[in-house]
Amino acid sequence: MDPSSFITDRLKAIDASGIRKVFDLAAKLKDPVNLSIGQPDFDVPQALKEAAVAAIRQGFNRYTVTQGTQPLRDKVAGLIRSEFANWKDAPFATLITSGVSGGLMLALLCCVQPGDEVLIPDPYFVMYKHLVTLAGGTAVLVDTYPDFQLTPQRLARHITPRTKMLLFNSPANPTGVVATDQVCREVARLCEDKNILLLSDEIYDEFCYQKTDRRGTPPRDRCPSPAQYSTNLLLLRGYSKTYAMTGWRLGYVVGPAAIVDAMTKLQQYSFVCAPSMAQVAGVLAHDTDMTEFIEAYRRKRNRVIEHLSGTFDLVAPGGAFYAFPAVPQRLGMSGSQFCTRAVEKGLLIIPGNVFSSRDTHFRISYACDDQMLDRGLDMLLDLAR
Repeated sequence: MDPSSFITDRLKAIDASGIRKVFDLAAKLKDPVNLSIGQPDFDVPQALKEAAVAAIRQGFNRYTVTQGTQPLRDKVAGLIRSEFANWKDAPFATLITSGVSGGLMLALLCCVQPGDEVLIPDPYFVMYKHLVTLAGGTAVLVDTYPDFQLTPQRLARHITPRTKMLLFNSPANPTGVVATDQVCREVARLCEDKNILLLSDEIYDEFCYQKTDRRGTPPRDRCPSPAQYSTNLLLLRGYSKTYAMTGWRLGYVVGPAAIVDAMTKLQQYSFVCAPSMAQVAGVLAHDTDMTEFIEAYRRKRNRVIEHLSGTFDLVAPGGAFYAFPAVPQRLGMSGSQFCTRAVEKGLLIIPGNVFSSRDTHFRISYACDDQMLDRGLDMLLDLAR
């Protein structure tokens, strides 16, 4: 018997994550400078940890209802109605998911079937293309180089009668680019006009560094969102990045009831529910001020721009905690070759072809302590020389 013969063609078409390969490599290196990991370097706020521990001790360890606890769903609904004026009186449903990744899988399995096409910006979050394949659909990459803005003009040339969904991600992984307000408005309208389901992945919604008020003080509002202009979309957000709860697997989706109800049904037969104690902490998270941590990441972002601009062709990241520089052409290297050279020097970065059809860039994560970040930036400058 050949065990591999039982594996479906659909799964065989999915490569192992290039990021995982770098993680495996990191485990073998002694004291690497690691600018590859896309998770916060700060810990979960103490009050949230205590809330989860208290929930465990009080016996809140069983299944919750599939759609999530009522207190957390009420918090989410209240946030959405207060943030988006057009959602205030609009009907929508809410589902607490096992991370935003769980929400993405549910959405694609519920809405995409063989023959459907899903538009994905290139560069893209590494999971998107493979989840579309898993759902039986066809991923259609939309080139957004050199500025990484997913404009309606770039989308329009790829729309066909088979186009079913658009995966929209802002602030974006791997580029850190934030969609402009104009792009959000025009893309939302285009999707409504063409009857395309827009899925807005906003896991980094709090990490927005572009705007300042007239006094130069960073504002408290989030990045522009297509949800400001449409309620006929799926909005996915989570707690992993903002509150460093990456291992707690907690996210949520809001959108039209017909779709969210279908996702809830599928969650019942897959994830069952999000972790119960994490949902308790999630309620408190909505009242937890993370400004101090967001501002620390703004300063890290500024350090990246100051160090790399001029030596590398870099679109200044406006959010998240990534930058996506191009390898200088004068080096005559692909992104993969540059990253291999970096690894040889003890620096871990991710080649751009993990996220793109091109192999010209590389991704760095500045979600690390300042000392490691400075070491890594200096090493990049040395490599460029």
